[in-house]
Amino acid sequence: MSSTQRGQNTIVEKGAKIGENCTLGHNVVIHSDVIIEDNVTVGDNTVLGKGPFRANTSATTSIEALPALVIGRDSTIGASCVIYKGVAMGEKCFVGDLATIREKTRIGDRTIVGKGATVENGTEVGKRVKIETGAYVTAFSTIEDYCFIAPEVTFTNDNYLGRTEERKKHFKGPTLKRGARIGANATLLPGVVIGEDTVVAAGSVVTKDLEPRKIYAGIPARYIREVPKEQLIEEQEYFDNRE
Repeated sequence: MSSTQRGQNTIVEKGAKIGENCTLGHNVVIHSDVIIEDNVTVGDNTVLGKGPFRANTSATTSIEALPALVIGRDSTIGASCVIYKGVAMGEKCFVGDLATIREKTRIGDRTIVGKGATVENGTEVGKRVKIETGAYVTAFSTIEDYCFIAPEVTFTNDNYLGRTEERKKHFKGPTLKRGARIGANATLLPGVVIGEDTVVAAGSVVTKDLEPRKIYAGIPARYIREVPKEQLIEEQEYFDNRE
């Protein structure tokens, strides 16, 4: 940690491990059992390794022992972010200002979580994913590699809207298969599966599973046409099936 720069009023609790060539902004709080690898930048007023609190009526948050928060090398964490204990973040990730990532979430290499976005607990996010400004990813969702989630997209996981004990048996967020793209302000209902390389148009509401490599739009979302070949993920210059 000798080569790491620390801003004013930064707190690093006993047990935290910080690699070489890191930069910590002002008023940063790093809780114990946080592991920050080399060449990581953390913006002002960010909290790393926070434990979850639980409301009396919460059905998706549990208080339990959690592993350390791990932030992979060469990552950047913006200002006023909160990243919880039990998150595993890969290398070369970027987290925008004011974003929140909850416990028991995994983030793959080179993934972007945009400004003000929220990724709730128990979510799996692959590599090279883009979650843009203000998007909401609910608990127990799955986002595979190379997916794109536009601003203000909303994932949901509770078909019972908070009523009955039966709902607790069925919590499930959406699943996005590799290369799926979701347009701005779209809403995905609980448990839906978006096929590989599928596109959901802006403002759509997805109520059922969608087939791969097709474009859907509307409320509810309906088939429009096939995704053009030049837009498929394997046609993109940054795609690397060897990764």
